[in-house]
Amino acid sequence: MYQIDFNHPVHVHFVGIGGISMSGLAQILASEGFTVSGSDRAASEITRTLENSGIRVMIGQRRENITKDIDLAVFTAAIHPDNPEYKAVQEMKIPALTRAELLGQLMRNYRLPVAVSGTHGKTTTTSMLSEILLAAGTDPTLSIGGVLPSIGGNVRVGGGTYFVAEACEYTNSFLQMYPLLGIILNIEEDHLDFFKDLDDIRHSFHRFARLIPGGGALVINTQIENWQEITEDLSCEVVTFSGAVPEDAGTPAAQYYPSDIHFDGLGHPSFTLHGPAQYGEPAQIRLHVPGLHNVGNAIAAVAAADRMGISRTASAQGLAAFGGTDRRFQYKGTRNGFTIIDDYAHHPTEIEATLHAAQACPHERIVCIFQPHTYSRTKSLLHGFARALSLADTVILADIYAARETDTLGVSSMTLRDELLSLGSDCLYFPTFEEIEKYILANCRKGDLVITMGAGNIDQIGTNLLS
Repeated sequence: MYQIDFNHPVHVHFVGIGGISMSGLAQILASEGFTVSGSDRAASEITRTLENSGIRVMIGQRRENITKDIDLAVFTAAIHPDNPEYKAVQEMKIPALTRAELLGQLMRNYRLPVAVSGTHGKTTTTSMLSEILLAAGTDPTLSIGGVLPSIGGNVRVGGGTYFVAEACEYTNSFLQMYPLLGIILNIEEDHLDFFKDLDDIRHSFHRFARLIPGGGALVINTQIENWQEITEDLSCEVVTFSGAVPEDAGTPAAQYYPSDIHFDGLGHPSFTLHGPAQYGEPAQIRLHVPGLHNVGNAIAAVAAADRMGISRTASAQGLAAFGGTDRRFQYKGTRNGFTIIDDYAHHPTEIEATLHAAQACPHERIVCIFQPHTYSRTKSLLHGFARALSLADTVILADIYAARETDTLGVSSMTLRDELLSLGSDCLYFPTFEEIEKYILANCRKGDLVITMGAGNIDQIGTNLLS
């Protein structure tokens, strides 16, 4: 396998450079003196930002983009062997790495690399830990799966000590990493176009945990069913946390846990954080992101920060400063008296957490505009999607966002609509964004909370409504 050498910068070409993770890696290499170029299928805000920073970006993926001066090509998992740039790289025998392989190699250049994993909450928890490190006055390098306003993007290039990155389980990407400190937030069924079943997913998370060497630490959620199976043969320290108040305060099931959870009028939680005494007294934590699920995310971030030598005071300050990342319960604006929120939720558990958070906010009705993401996920989790979405007063469905898939597997948004109707939910389907926007403008009223939801391009609806 090709090895990146920071002491000998070369020309690296990213195929799919417009992706949130790929763009971040490209910026890190560019800051280290590498010549960086890349291509993507369409222009975007990300590609424009890269161009403004001096990186050459070609729109459209063509064979002629691959030139003889390229020393290394980097591909995302979405690039297929029939891609013209992929073919050219193979024929010209240019060394190549996957995005995950490159990320893993970058980690080895830092003294304390941190990988944040889990089916849900990776971007939020990575961002929370990032804010804590910034509040502590450290100089971290950060690679986040979403835009963090305080750093003006999804990447920050710092010193050589701390490197914090998301660790995605899809295609076992996180098995290419070299963390000294790892976090497992949760383990649930997802990406069943790659994994066989939940047992297969759990096996991969176990393999991820085993990457952490002795002298390192794994922070794991005890709300994961049979979590001990994931940690039973590890050589590193195992640090446990829970986002739930223990039923028996005298013998809590986890080392880190909350008590006295309260919510303000916008659904933002505050709580007392308890943890091992050697890291400090119980801390008062106040969050400025909504939802009970963020209590657990925050506790995981503090547990990791403790192991990184960060004070509880800095942890509390960093968490208080965190106001969310783009597309995570993001306030977009108000139109005709109704409020528009955008959220990246695309799994039943995420949808349920987002809608519970919405219920804690002032509202007349919750209108959820949902765009299912991939046919395989929609088919395998159909009943879970319907149950979670039924928490909204009205559900409006857009067509499934196919992403990397071409086979519909006999499922459509109409299938999900029928499932919701069978539960007694108020559910509508429209084949175009324009029809959805017309319906919202004609039917939503003052006090309604309109949430665009999904991992595709559904956020365009909020932008269009406000413009």
